[in-house]
Amino acid sequence: MLDAQDAPQPPKVLTTPMEIASNLRMLQESHDPLIITFNDRTQRFQSYMVDVDRDNQLMTLDEMVPRDGERFLAAGIPFRVEGFHDGVRIAWECNTPLSIDDSGSHRCYHGALPKEVIYHQRRNAFRAALKLAHLVDVNVAGDKLGKAIKGKLLDVSATGCKLRFEGDISELIQLGQVYERFSAALPFGHMTTPVELRHLYFEERLNITFAGMRFHNISGAVQRQVERFVYQLQRDARRFDKDDDFY
Repeated sequence: MLDAQDAPQPPKVLTTPMEIASNLRMLQESHDPLIITFNDRTQRFQSYMVDVDRDNQLMTLDEMVPRDGERFLAAGIPFRVEGFHDGVRIAWECNTPLSIDDSGSHRCYHGALPKEVIYHQRRNAFRAALKLAHLVDVNVAGDKLGKAIKGKLLDVSATGCKLRFEGDISELIQLGQVYERFSAALPFGHMTTPVELRHLYFEERLNITFAGMRFHNISGAVQRQVERFVYQLQRDARRFDKDDDFY
């Protein structure tokens, strides 16, 4: 049975400048990827929040990936921005134009802070982080990949997982793409399922790429494997917390 705090909450609409700025700043400070979709178009673009100026009611977004989304921006087409932070969905509509700024070393877009932001605590699945000494080996493979990409599993929930890859793999995989053969070497056997790439971020300082995957059309048998693994990690985490009480 889920604890009440783990149950999904109804979405809230934030309307005060202080609430809006603080939530956008949270996305900025955590470097959470943002997904941009333009009205009446299915293609998804990725960006990041790079500045929130509450005093002047302004925000700055990083250059879109892929950059051809700029033609929609330049045409003034309204768009939606969606980010996730610790299981909270933070989303808003941009109906006012953003200006393209290429004067500095990094291309970016300036515009007004949104008047409303949707804040939705959606996660109803425990997300279990793996200890660094016990990271699980993973492979991502599929028809759109020339060869499998090897990485490590950082955390996992019933609906998806976060992965770590050495080096910059952002040219090899694409947001929104489904990869048919994701496999992970769980302690009690391999699991294999299709996954959809939802988030991608290359940390240049560490020379590591982080990827967020959502399980796609997962079978019942594999779902039970995942839930068993999550439960095991959850149980280990609780035992670890209890051990801490003795210090």
